[in-house]
Amino acid sequence: MTNDEILAVLRRFFQAVSFEAGERPVYATLRDVFVADGKLINMAGPVPDVMTVDQFIAPRQAAVESGSLAWFEEVELDGETDAFGNVAHRFSRYAKIGKRDGVEFSGKGMISTQFVRTPDGWRITSMAWDDERP
Repeated sequence: MTNDEILAVLRRFFQAVSFEAGERPVYATLRDVFVADGKLINMAGPVPDVMTVDQFIAPRQAAVESGSLAWFEEVELDGETDAFGNVAHRFSRYAKIGKRDGVEFSGKGMISTQFVRTPDGWRITSMAWDDERP
C-alpha cells in the first residue's frame, strides 16, 4: 500500500504542473503534496536552484498568466521506491513537453523525491531533478 500511496502523491504533483493549451495549471495543489517547508531543487543549470513551493510556483504562474508558457506536460516514465517506516524515496525517470514563447520543447531526466508519512498521509519533503544533456 505504501508504494501506491507514494505514487498517488507523485501523480498529484505531475497533474498540478501539467496543463493543456487554453487551460490553467492547478499549482496551488503543490502546497498540499509538500510538507510546509518542502524544497524543489533544479539541478539542470550550473548551480543548484533551491526553491520553496511558493518560489517554484511564482515564475511558472507568471509565465502562464503572460501567455509565455502556453501548455506543459510532465510525466513519470518509470521509477523505483524504497521505503522504511515513515520515510521513503522514489527515483524517477521523467519526460516533459510544452510550448514556451511560441516554441515547442521537450526533455527527459531524473527526479529524486523524498517523502515522509504525516498524520495527513504521505507528503514530499524535497524533490531534486536534472535534465538529460544532448
